[in-house]
Amino acid sequence: MRPHVVHHGIRRRRALRRRAVWTGGELLVTVGVVLLLLVAHQLWWTNREAREGAKRQVEALEREWEQDPPEDSDSGTASPSPSPTEKPVRSVGARPASAEPPRWSQAYAILTIPRLHLRVPVAEGVGKQNVLNKGYVGHYPGTQQPGRSGNFALAGHRNTHGEPFRYINRLAPKDTIEVETKSAVYTYAVDRTLPQTSARDATVISNIPRSTVRPAYGYTEPGYYVTLTTCTPEYTSRYRLVVWGKLVSMRPR
Repeated sequence: MRPHVVHHGIRRRRALRRRAVWTGGELLVTVGVVLLLLVAHQLWWTNREAREGAKRQVEALEREWEQDPPEDSDSGTASPSPSPTEKPVRSVGARPASAEPPRWSQAYAILTIPRLHLRVPVAEGVGKQNVLNKGYVGHYPGTQQPGRSGNFALAGHRNTHGEPFRYINRLAPKDTIEVETKSAVYTYAVDRTLPQTSARDATVISNIPRSTVRPAYGYTEPGYYVTLTTCTPEYTSRYRLVVWGKLVSMRPR
């Protein structure tokens, strides 16, 4: 019986294959760990960092307003003219908002939604780096300021970077939305929700907000509106979720 002979070349090829398999496995494990770290960073760290930064900004605004209270003014803000089916808005002499718009990316108001336990700063503009990724809510340039006739339109992340608008789909009619500025607090009541529309449906933030994609949603008459917009479904940016509200009261700070 002839002994089985294993040539050195065969041994080397087997060793190389084992080494290649081992190296490939290590690479796959490394890539998996890196991906897990990236996911953790997006889903956990960006939320923590943004929420802490937003909280500090809210506190900074509150301190600023306490140290520099608005001057009394005899010229009160005019009350919105309610439709026959709406309750009148009580005018309590809140000072009109300044004609000068806030500086770009400047945090100048505080948004409070009691049902969502949410209290975040509002900044001018909807840029990601300087506004939304800080956990702030952004004011769409070209739309009205709080308390003004027309549409005060806002955008916020639904996932990551503080995700202030993650649960706005849970808002129901009559839930309150408060917008606090240096001079006044404006209270809106949730009125309607558009569950999903195109990201290009720009008329949802018009002066008289209405969807052109889904015309059954929106309004046909001037009013004092607030609009909240965010991405939907969660963890995508394909569509937009829209919540509309109407101004119901205002009071000076």
